[in-house]
Amino acid sequence: MAKNQIILEKMISDFLMQLKNAPILILNTDFTIDQANEAFLSTTGKTAEEVEKSYCYQTIYGYEAHCFSAQPEFPCPVLETMRSKESAQAIHEFPTINNSSAFYNVVSYPIKNSAGEVVKVIEIWQDLTDEFLTRMNKRTKQLKDDINHVIHEDRMISLGKLSASCVHEINNPIQGLLTFSHLMEKTLAKQELSEDDIEDMRKYAPIMSAELERCGNIVSGLLSFAREAPGTKTNIELNDLINSVFLLTRHKMQLQNIESDIILQKHPLVIRGDKNQVQQCLLNIIFNAIEAMPEGGKLDIAIGQDETDRQCRVKITDTGCGISQENLGNIFDPFFSTKKENEGTGLGLSIAYGVIKSHGGDIQVTSKTGEGSTVTITFPMYLSDD
Repeated sequence: MAKNQIILEKMISDFLMQLKNAPILILNTDFTIDQANEAFLSTTGKTAEEVEKSYCYQTIYGYEAHCFSAQPEFPCPVLETMRSKESAQAIHEFPTINNSSAFYNVVSYPIKNSAGEVVKVIEIWQDLTDEFLTRMNKRTKQLKDDINHVIHEDRMISLGKLSASCVHEINNPIQGLLTFSHLMEKTLAKQELSEDDIEDMRKYAPIMSAELERCGNIVSGLLSFAREAPGTKTNIELNDLINSVFLLTRHKMQLQNIESDIILQKHPLVIRGDKNQVQQCLLNIIFNAIEAMPEGGKLDIAIGQDETDRQCRVKITDTGCGISQENLGNIFDPFFSTKKENEGTGLGLSIAYGVIKSHGGDIQVTSKTGEGSTVTITFPMYLSDD
């Protein structure tokens, strides 16, 4: 009976070695290769003479020690089969002959003698590389879609905040325009216009024109921010971008009695990136600073540069409530927020962090509770010879 079992297992191993699709090995208990089929030789780019009697970890990985010692994170199915006398399985990453990587589901089966001892192990490889890449690409696309969705939602939140402050800002010139239009209507209702009436009309016209232009600029800035644009990298002049962000948020600061100051450079500072993303990042940081000063305060924005390492710098300083040292290390974590419920998503700074890092930049925050915070952003300068 035992002899028949051995013959049967030998027939099975011989049959498996003839299979051409899956790489198959028969290993001795000392981890030397007894036999290898054509699929294994083709996969590794080695000959039967090179493979047989060599250690599997040398032939496959080029290691001088067992792979379970060199790569403890990858369990060895052959070792497990010898220990348990049962089939074992593990997913391994193998180097290929074209210097890339392939992923295989490695399944091992024991060959036993009449005493039930494992004398050899059959190892069969199933190529999972295409399946892994398909899943990985699908997951990567899903993550990109999710990130873009989050950025879009964050942009809509910012748009809502800007719209609310712009409504207040536009209301003042509109009230002025209504007053002037009523005055002009009364004046024009007269049978004859006096010199004083004509002089008043001359005074009203440029004021009304200036107020209308102001309303147009406010709406244009809001529309420019709201307009969806493809995520392409372009040259961004940092002075212009900071100025546009400042103009968008200026009235919101005025409504909260926040004094503001902006220091720009006299010469252009150009960075390379997605203008919409960088603008959104700066808005998130400025909104955070504004919300940290509900009773008013001071907000400064300054641009500088360090020509030694070709970096340009944006420093945003507020005199708000500050951030405790305990929370300072968590401020870039997604959904982390010290605000009350329904007052924020906790995504503003994490989105800003991701945008800045994707543009090759860096962001640092210093803060002291009760005194305020300073956010320093650096971007690599884009020069014509880059």
